[in-house]
Amino acid sequence: MKHYDYILVGAGLYSAVIAWHAKQAGKSCLVLERRSHIGGNIYCEEIEGINVHKYGAHIFHTSNRKVWDFVNSFVEFNRYTNSPVANYKGEIYNMPFNMNTFSRMWGISTPQEAKAIIDKQKSEITGEPKNLEEQAIALVGRDIYEKLVKGYTEKQWGRDCSELPSFIIKRLPVRFTYDNNYFNDLYQGIPIGGYNKLIDALFEGADIKTSVDFLTEKEKWMSMADKVVYTGAIDEYFEYCFGKLEYRTVRFETEVLDTDNYQGVAVVNYTDRETPYTRVIEHKHFEFGTQPKTVISKEYSTDWKEGMEPYYPVNNEKNQMLYQKYREKAQQQEKVFFGGRLGEYKYYDMDKVIASAMNGWEALHR
Repeated sequence: MKHYDYILVGAGLYSAVIAWHAKQAGKSCLVLERRSHIGGNIYCEEIEGINVHKYGAHIFHTSNRKVWDFVNSFVEFNRYTNSPVANYKGEIYNMPFNMNTFSRMWGISTPQEAKAIIDKQKSEITGEPKNLEEQAIALVGRDIYEKLVKGYTEKQWGRDCSELPSFIIKRLPVRFTYDNNYFNDLYQGIPIGGYNKLIDALFEGADIKTSVDFLTEKEKWMSMADKVVYTGAIDEYFEYCFGKLEYRTVRFETEVLDTDNYQGVAVVNYTDRETPYTRVIEHKHFEFGTQPKTVISKEYSTDWKEGMEPYYPVNNEKNQMLYQKYREKAQQQEKVFFGGRLGEYKYYDMDKVIASAMNGWEALHR
């Protein structure tokens, strides 16, 4: 049985960066992935010549020049700019909230007019906001809250905004300029040819086994390596000994449509409560596709249950206290290093995953 320097559990972006660094250092890696493919949630599936983001929209954005140069050394990125729109009962609004949004909503044209309306509406909340609804109104006023925040947020969390804690929305971006660029980062784009090109390049030289569950034969795999980098769910690793951490998850209904352009933009958020899905993704627009057909994915938000894919940690006080117990237990493991979104019970943007993995690689060698 071959012995490795590292076993990497999970074949997502975190493990991929570790694998690349290991190869540069002359170390051997075995990658074990539960799914039938590598790439984690950035995996793309080609349908009708379109790179479909199988696990939801992934737009790379960063202000970290080191990370941007790193990913561009493997694959060229296009100039895609994230400019989603919101659909409220057929009314279309630009996101994030900016002068285009305010002009459409109130028929105004100047920042002064927009500020006056928002400030007046914000003033209905006095004192400390008691829930998410009050927090949102205190930030952006009632009109924007009712049309663009309330329904979308309630679908995301499965609860009324008046029942959700205020800290979930610490800030809502409001711009008094005509700028539909969602991110403030210096760099953004999509890998030309899809994310699989980046993932394949990072894992090059590693041995990879897919459709393998590390946890079912933990001792066998542990004996085959000097160190294990575990990027799965931390509570599952410890057999939920302190209880289960909570997540929100999403499911997708993907379909091929016999039209070359369904919605004119990659992402449309449906912000009314009555529409059951939170958004529709039209994948070809990520790469400015001109294919004769198109592929869309409707995204539904729901509570996570065992067997489903965990997406978003529920960052409330209860779960953070529970995670700290698991984290302390993890720190006692001599051979196993925990990292990534599930290993650290933390939502990460892609650039932050890469930066964290770079730091993780340094920690493995201290």
